[in-house]
Amino acid sequence: MFFLTILLFSYLHMFQQIQKTTARGKEMLSNPKLVPVQGTLNVVMNQNVTLSCHSDSGSPPVRYTLFKRNQKVSTLNRPDLTPVLFNLTITSASDMGDYKCKAENNISSGGKYSKSLNFTLLEPISKPVLSSPTSQAKKGQNVTLSCLSENGSLPITYIFFKGRQTISHPVKMQKSEAAVISLFINSSSDFGTYKCRAENSFHNNTKYSNSFNFTLAEERNHSQPLIISLGLILLLLVIGFALAIPFFIIPSYKAKKIKSTRSSTGLTSTMKAEESENYVIYTEIEPIKPEEEYVNFSVIRREDEKAEERACATVYSKVHTRD
Repeated sequence: MFFLTILLFSYLHMFQQIQKTTARGKEMLSNPKLVPVQGTLNVVMNQNVTLSCHSDSGSPPVRYTLFKRNQKVSTLNRPDLTPVLFNLTITSASDMGDYKCKAENNISSGGKYSKSLNFTLLEPISKPVLSSPTSQAKKGQNVTLSCLSENGSLPITYIFFKGRQTISHPVKMQKSEAAVISLFINSSSDFGTYKCRAENSFHNNTKYSNSFNFTLAEERNHSQPLIISLGLILLLLVIGFALAIPFFIIPSYKAKKIKSTRSSTGLTSTMKAEESENYVIYTEIEPIKPEEEYVNFSVIRREDEKAEERACATVYSKVHTRD
């Protein structure tokens, strides 16, 4: 009886082992793991990289497929659960897309996918440019300095210097923007030479900027605004005088000259007329001889007519002058 009990127990144990073995042959795959063999996702252009994909559990054989942005890249088969290796070459920025691995066996429905993986392209930085909104400053003034590398993979770390002395903590920029620091100009020594340094994750890639110097701004004298105001007033007076010459001074001078000419012309005509009248009135007349009576009378008459004509001319000249 005891022997039969032991035999039955052994049979049941063997049956369970057979069931487990059968079940293990139909075991579904676990989600695969996709990892870079080189241990880092930072790559440079034209670099060869290797990705490893494998499932920890499941029934072999297993078929592995690598995808980039849902596009099939390569497919490899394994008779066991050993990892597969996918070899890639980074030739452009488009190779920085999301990568996934798919694992399938005979009983997997649709397969299992790994987590996505993305490379980071390391680009050497360009020489940074150090600048400021102003190049002139005076004591007691706040100024700013900006440092920027236009090219280079992010993040980029900037450090500012005056001479060889560090004047700032490392400033790490996650975007393509300039690092900015503020300075207070307190003494003449603050007008020294400034520089900045930029670096990123690219191996042995550190660049220094151009030199930058602030110059002392000249302080304006308080008398300068007064001098400028007086100069403007003098300029306005000169312009006003220049405009007054053709519009007021010259016409007034011409009017006085014309009046003076008219007065002198009238006086001369009057004097000539009076002289003519006196000449006519006070001219001595010689005694007329009997035989010359008719002739002299005619001469006197003609002289009287000429005197009248001259007198009329004088009167007409006076009237014309007054008009």
